[in-house]
Amino acid sequence: MAAHCAELIESAGPACVAVKPQLACFERHGVAGWQALNEVITVAQAAGLLVVADGKRGDVPTTAAVYAESLTALGADAFTVNPLLGGDALEPFVAAAEESGAGVFSLVRTSNPGAAELQDAGDPPLREQLAGLVAERADRLTGESGLSGMGAVVGATHPELMARLRELMPASIFLIPGVGAQGGKPEDLAPALVEGKPASILVAAARSIAGAADPAAAAAELRDAVWALR
Repeated sequence: MAAHCAELIESAGPACVAVKPQLACFERHGVAGWQALNEVITVAQAAGLLVVADGKRGDVPTTAAVYAESLTALGADAFTVNPLLGGDALEPFVAAAEESGAGVFSLVRTSNPGAAELQDAGDPPLREQLAGLVAERADRLTGESGLSGMGAVVGATHPELMARLRELMPASIFLIPGVGAQGGKPEDLAPALVEGKPASILVAAARSIAGAADPAAAAAELRDAVWALR
């Protein structure tokens, strides 16, 4: 696994700004998986890439604090969290990110088909309530650019929701999965951008790059499509 990821980083990395290891793929192998994950993080950062640890952690505050400690101990530059337990459970992750200089990407509107069952329900819909939790904490992780490392996971599969979510979270970086294999298209993502700040979105593509016959070409093609949004 570590060797495979290193090959992908070498080939596709020059067209990327970050890698997003899915923690479950490593954790299923126990101690050996964690060792492989550490190797991948080291290789990625040595290549000049940011690392987003994708574990979507979430629990009651006391356990959330332990999850946050484990995520920051990895040395990743950012991590994903599940905010469905509420603001008090999100708080330990934000505090850990403040202390370590990391970023947090909170689930707001995911890319899977079943997301609509809960995230689009209610008045206002749950996705907007989750966006409020993010916006309330954005100033704590704001950098010199004015963008905040208190970010949001917003799937590319429903681009019609992007403009409203950007309105609710004007400073947050959007981590955008769902491009490629799930059907999302980079040309539909312009409403997610903050004007004049191309770093306001981080477009994630996994299978469409890692599974491509030529990962370097696939990554370069996506990069060019995203940069064309400017």
